[in-house]
Amino acid sequence: MNEGLIPRRYAKALYKVAVDRGDAEALYALMNKLFDASMAESSLTGVVANPFVSVSDKCDLIKAAAGSGADNVTFNDFLKLLADNKRLDMVFAIAAQYTLLYRREKNIYKVEVVSAAPLSDDDESRLKKIINGNLQGGTMEYTSRVNPDLIGGFTVTIDNRKLDASVSNELKQLRVNLLK
Repeated sequence: MNEGLIPRRYAKALYKVAVDRGDAEALYALMNKLFDASMAESSLTGVVANPFVSVSDKCDLIKAAAGSGADNVTFNDFLKLLADNKRLDMVFAIAAQYTLLYRREKNIYKVEVVSAAPLSDDDESRLKKIINGNLQGGTMEYTSRVNPDLIGGFTVTIDNRKLDASVSNELKQLRVNLLK
């Protein structure tokens, strides 16, 4: 069976339960932390999939990765369901699917701005205003960081779309055109 289909189904069911219980937003925060933890520490997935690690240890590890708020009743019921169905190894994929579903339902866009140098408050404010004007009434989860490798300029990533206005990209394009 498709590995993407199962996490999507669990995420969809979890979202419905969370909405019914009024926990959707709190669960979104937990799932974001859980997904971020799995991305930051790739060995988490291996430990949770390891058949020699006890189910209670796996649940404790997952709760620790989710951080504060992991005592949420809906989250604990969800972990118990996954444990009973022997699906704990899919928890991180389900977390990723839940965050995508929640953002789609709430019209939230994940926006990341990467600049070659720190942006001034005025520039960042102007950029946020421009981005916000193109979100069709949605809201954004905004993050920014500095990457000197860009040489100059910036990149803006909105969900899976990327605008690259960096000097390094211009140089790369110039190199490609010269090699033609």
